Amino acid sequence: MTPIVKCNERCVFCWRDHRGHAYELDDVEWDDPSAVAEASITLQKKLLSGFGGNDKVSQETFEQSMDPRHVAISLDGEPTLYPYLPELIEEFHSRNMSTFLVSNGTNPEMIEQCEPTQLYISVDAAERSTFDRVVRPVEKDAWERLIDTMDVLYKKSCRTVLRTTLLRNWNMDNPDLYAAFYERADPDFIELKAYMHVGHSRDRLSREIMPETKEVVKFAEEVASYSPEYTTLKTVPVSRVALLSKTKKTWIPMLEKNSDFWNKKQQKPSITSQ
Repeated sequence: MTPIVKCNERCVFCWRDHRGHAYELDDVEWDDPSAVAEASITLQKKLLSGFGGNDKVSQETFEQSMDPRHVAISLDGEPTLYPYLPELIEEFHSRNMSTFLVSNGTNPEMIEQCEPTQLYISVDAAERSTFDRVVRPVEKDAWERLIDTMDVLYKKSCRTVLRTTLLRNWNMDNPDLYAAFYERADPDFIELKAYMHVGHSRDRLSREIMPETKEVVKFAEEVASYSPEYTTLKTVPVSRVALLSKTKKTWIPMLEKNSDFWNKKQQKPSITSQ
């Protein structure tokens, strides 16, 4: 689900139509977070209701689908532009649901207020010039704000993930700079994934920009060589994704994040704003 259909970036690889994100927010009447949470659940049930009459769907599975336990706050737009995002996350938690928040990292003040089950931030460049070329931010200080978000993530107790979408001949270089950028946030996971030639991105990029799985894995290994803490590499070839992890566990209950095992380092590497 998404609480807002507007984005403050125009990523060249995005499958969405950027024209749908161009409106202003000055006169927007914001929905109450409780109403947004309830509507999300209601509409999800409505979306899946037809499977109740499908003989190929077990009754047990259908009943489970009518009681959703997880929510991904993503899909379209930049969710941190919704002013009641922390309250929305709490609304879902009060309904015994886990929350998976996906953000472009341009609103560190809002991210600092949010405590989802898992926080997922996009980092699609390791230095300013590539960032401007690939991400095409609307705001001039987006790069500096992304760096600030890395410092916010460093202090987070929830599970954290950094995601980089890789484009051949665009942003697949300087693995040492990526490693330094990632280290500043000290995430639990780093996901490197290939750009996919789908949707409106096909009007901006050629299919040749989409890297093969072996290229993604090779780049992930190069990044890991500069970050010895990230030693676990898992791949999903069909999705052209490689995952680096600080541990050999691929899922850890949220409560375990309070243990000493998850304590963050006190020193951060430096990143220039250039």
